[in-house]
Parts: sequence; structure tokens; C-alpha cells
Amino acid sequence: MSPKELMYVEDALSHAQFLTLQCRNAANELTDPKLRTHVQQLISQNEQCFGKFYNLV
Repeated sequence: MSPKELMYVEDALSHAQFLTLQCRNAANELTDPKLRTHVQQLISQNEQCFGKFYNLV
């Protein structure tokens, strides 16, 4: 993997972590159960995305 490709993967990992953190914070504040469930699904998707990028390294 080239240094430029590695930088891209590191950037993608950082974005996935940030999105997961934002979703977790939002889920903790939400009172609507349907909306909270949707945000929890987003958390799961972001964690899967993180795992896929992490496996590239």
C-alpha cells in the first residue's frame, strides 16, 4: 500500500470513528424510540465501515 493510500485509509478510519461518536451522543439524547433505533442502526453501520477500513491496514 502506498503512503497516499495509507493516508486515505487513516482518514476514512477517523471519519468513521467521528460519525460513530456523534451517533452515540445523539442516541443518548433522543427520546423517540423509533428514531433512537434508527440511530443505533447507523452506529452499527459505521462500526462495520470502520472494521472494513481497518482490515485494509
